[in-house]
Amino acid sequence: MSDYISQTCDGAVLRLCFNRPDKKNAITTQMYAALADGLAQAQEDKSVRAVLFEGRGDFFTSGNDIGDFMSGAALADDAHGSRPVVRFLEAIATAEKPLIAAVNGPAVGVGVTMLFHCDLVYASEAAAFHTPFTDLAVVPEAASSLLLPRIAGHQRAAEMFILASKIDPHRAREFGFVNEVVAADALEEAALGAARSIAEKAPEAVRLTKQLMKGGREEVLERMKEEGEHFAAQLQSAEFREAGAAFLQKRKPDFSNIG
Repeated sequence: MSDYISQTCDGAVLRLCFNRPDKKNAITTQMYAALADGLAQAQEDKSVRAVLFEGRGDFFTSGNDIGDFMSGAALADDAHGSRPVVRFLEAIATAEKPLIAAVNGPAVGVGVTMLFHCDLVYASEAAAFHTPFTDLAVVPEAASSLLLPRIAGHQRAAEMFILASKIDPHRAREFGFVNEVVAADALEEAALGAARSIAEKAPEAVRLTKQLMKGGREEVLERMKEEGEHFAAQLQSAEFREAGAAFLQKRKPDFSNIG
């Protein structure tokens, strides 16, 4: 388990917390591996009835660690024979137990797209949702190009994915991927309370209900694969090199001479 992902049990609730507040909880390859391992443990452990995702500090997560991705670490397979980010995305897509998220602050990139796989999402007034894929010269992941248009409609999805607009928690609730917006000091109680409530219900009935609601996951996994191929290709592109350099230099990227 990565030091930057804290894993604790609260009764029958497994809590996975982004714990890198000094870096806005940016996710590295090792953190993806820890998240994937935690979800695998939850799947196998019958005493775990629900999983709660949280963020420590001011951010839920600022998404992928750009330096980690630019180094090429994200493209390397781990001991499980797969890239950690792929293991994590497949784990949230196929999770049989309910996933709950407590979004305490800004969520960026995969910090947003992972929410489309959660069964319940609670956000504080401090939350914000930003998917700047086109600004970073990459494409959506986590099958979000399939799921968000279904949840929010094509035009709203385009607002988030193509225009890369940041939205506040109340608009996120209007879009349909946030259940409730609460005060910052009420977030843990709301999210953990929901997770504990689920943990008290008949586990097989909960599992089957989620399975029926989600339906077959083949289409989702296939879209993840397609997105992943485009994402990996973009990481090797001149567009991404410019976007990465601009990010590190804190300037606006210039794509005018590319393509």
